[in-house]
Amino acid sequence: MQSGMITKNLPFKVGQTMTVVGIPELDCPEFQINIGSDEFTIGLHFNPRFDYGEDHNTVVCNSFQDLTWGEEVRGRNFPFRQGQEFKVIIDFTPTEFVVTLSDDSIINFPNRFGAKEYSVMNLQGKFRFTSLQIK
Repeated sequence: MQSGMITKNLPFKVGQTMTVVGIPELDCPEFQINIGSDEFTIGLHFNPRFDYGEDHNTVVCNSFQDLTWGEEVRGRNFPFRQGQEFKVIIDFTPTEFVVTLSDDSIINFPNRFGAKEYSVMNLQGKFRFTSLQIK
């Protein structure tokens, strides 16, 4: 089942850490964690792709503004497994998002808009979302 959850008025500020835990379905081609100020301004698009388009076992990060995607940043590791729990930790700094994956590998993605706070989070894809924590 395609899941989707949009949370608004959930302040995620510079200096905070967001932890997302979930389990991809066995037939999940990809899922997304989007953090932004609205659906048209996404500061961090985090997109693990099992088998999506031409991508296989790849993590893609990007940003979206003015109906335009930025330049993709691709992770080197892919610790995600369909049917197995994952944990993603996102540290929000003034200059970047530091994304720590389940295998402790890190993806550094620039805070391209220089925002100090985002208030909208959108989870999409065929996965069971089990936990969200902001500290």
